[in-house]
Parts: sequence; structure tokens; C-alpha cells
Amino acid sequence: MQLTIDLTGRDVLVTGSEKSARQAVRRYQSAGANVYRLSAPEGVPGDGQLPERPFLVAVVDDGGSGWLPLVERCRDAGIPVAFEPAPGAEGHVTLVGGGPGALDLLTVGAVDALRDADVVFYDRLAPYQELADLTSAELVDVGKQPGLHKVTQRDIEKLMVEAALLGKNVVRLKGGDPYVFGRGGEEVAACVAAGVPVRVISGVTSAISVPAAAGIPVTHREVSHMFTVVSGHAPLTEKEHTHLAGLGGTIVVLMGIGTLPQLAAGLRRAGMNSDMPMAVVERGYRPGQRTTIADLGTIETAATGCSNPAVLVIGEVVRVAEANRNHAEASAELSRLAASLLEA
Repeated sequence: MQLTIDLTGRDVLVTGSEKSARQAVRRYQSAGANVYRLSAPEGVPGDGQLPERPFLVAVVDDGGSGWLPLVERCRDAGIPVAFEPAPGAEGHVTLVGGGPGALDLLTVGAVDALRDADVVFYDRLAPYQELADLTSAELVDVGKQPGLHKVTQRDIEKLMVEAALLGKNVVRLKGGDPYVFGRGGEEVAACVAAGVPVRVISGVTSAISVPAAAGIPVTHREVSHMFTVVSGHAPLTEKEHTHLAGLGGTIVVLMGIGTLPQLAAGLRRAGMNSDMPMAVVERGYRPGQRTTIADLGTIETAATGCSNPAVLVIGEVVRVAEANRNHAEASAELSRLAASLLEA
């Protein structure tokens, strides 16, 4: 059961030292509460006067048992008690995969890491619009766009490491999965080299989820039993085109609008049929999501005006989606006709 309580203007007493209670204090302040802190079980105020009867007492679970008498007194007096996790003793970095940008595709681990963060360095493809509802941490935009890197990759790594060495819980929030063209390996290596504890929370990669948002399965029985994921940031070589064309199955290209003409031409030269179906799915799970379907011979013209973020899908699975869509539209039309006949 999950309960939501409006804490605006309410007095909340948070127990624990300044260091152990810092995240809980920040969370309750973000919720609009009047936050007071009790730094020791003996009743030592952490920041001045204490409320006579708080609306809520938040006990930071830092492993000590000295707060138990206070908890019992609160329960006897009918004052609600909430137990809050304490941050780790040392700073660390968590690389979090934010999925394709939809809040409901964040993992439980991702939500927990954001809740407990002191600072979040986020990308433009991560679900950053909802971050204020997920964390009270400091938010730092380090997003990169094609041709425009407001913060270089090396600077991002430096910022992460420096914050962790100051004792902060750092979250690096990335779109998709950190290890799928997300440079997560480089960021882990930077933390390891600096002696900073680091972990990775996998995310839902856009290579699968964005085609699914358009109704396209990357594999389908008796149609495709494999799929290959390719980065579209740079043109492929002729050898790579040849390998892709010969593999069969489904080809998924991430961020490939800029190299779409070279990709389509290269696959045709490598022997892929010009009538192979292809889809461009723009802004998956975001406002303005759009799917453009053509074939390998005409996609360059059909996709004029398409822009990143986009996922390209090449393969017979695109026909599966079209068939399902046509069936759904036909069923809907039959339902409308039946309803009109009944009304008549």
C-alpha cells in the first residue's frame, strides 16, 4: 500500500546527525514541510528549537538503537513515525539507465537510486522532466547533442568523481541503458581509476522499447530469430554493410538519421533487396512520436524531415507491425459499422 500525505506547512522532526539525516531533511523540505532536526537521542536539537508536537517524526535508520525510546513515545502519543534510510558512509557513483524517456519504464532500482542521490548528472534523453518528483538531489544538466557538447565526456567523468570524493551519493542518469552506446564503460573506468565505488543499474534500451512503442517486434516467430543493434553516429564501412546484409534478421540503428542515406545505399550495394521494409520511429514514448514506413529503396525520400532522437528498424518484422495495424483498423471499422446498424 502506498499513501500520499500533503506535508505543506506541516512540522516534521527528522532524527540523526547532520550527515546521516541530510537526504531525509532535503526530501521533506522539498515536500514543503517545516523541517526540524534532532541530532541525538538525548534531545539535542540539530538546528535550534523543536516543535511541541510534530505532525510526523522521521527516524533515520543509521544502525543505532538509541532512538527506540523516542519511537515508542511517539507511538504512545499518536504521532506517526516514518523510517528513513541513511546514506552510505562514503561517496559513490551509480550509473542509472533511464530507459527511453517514459517514467513508467524506469526500473525500481533506478527510482531508489534517484531517491537517495545527493546530485544527479543527467542526459537529455533521460526522463529529466520528472526528476523533481523523483529526487530532491541537486540536478546538473550535462546532456550532449550532435555537434554540441556543453560538457565534454571527460569533464562529466571529472564532475562525477569529484562529487563522490566529497562524500556525495552521485547518480549518472542516462537514456536507455548505460552499456548500450551510453559510454558507461568509460565512466565506470574513470571511477575505478579514482578509487570511487561504482555500480550500474541497467535500463530499458531504446533498441527494443522504441520499436515496441510503434508496434514493431524486433523478433517474431518464423520471421526473424535475431536482431543486431548498430550505432548510427558514424557511417559504416563497406565491410560492415556486407556483414549486416548477410546476417538476416532485424537491424536496429540508434541515432541514425544523419547517416541514413549512407546506410540505405550501403545495404543495397551489399545485396539487400530494395523492397526490404524499413521504419523510422521518432521521439519514442515522447510527445510527437511518429513512425515513417517505407522500403530500403525509398526510405531516403520518405524520411525527409525526420530527426533524432529516432530509431531505425530494417527487416520483415516491420511488415508484421503493418499487418497487425491493418487488422486492428479493420476490426475497429467493423465495430463502428455494427454499432451504426444497431442504431438504425
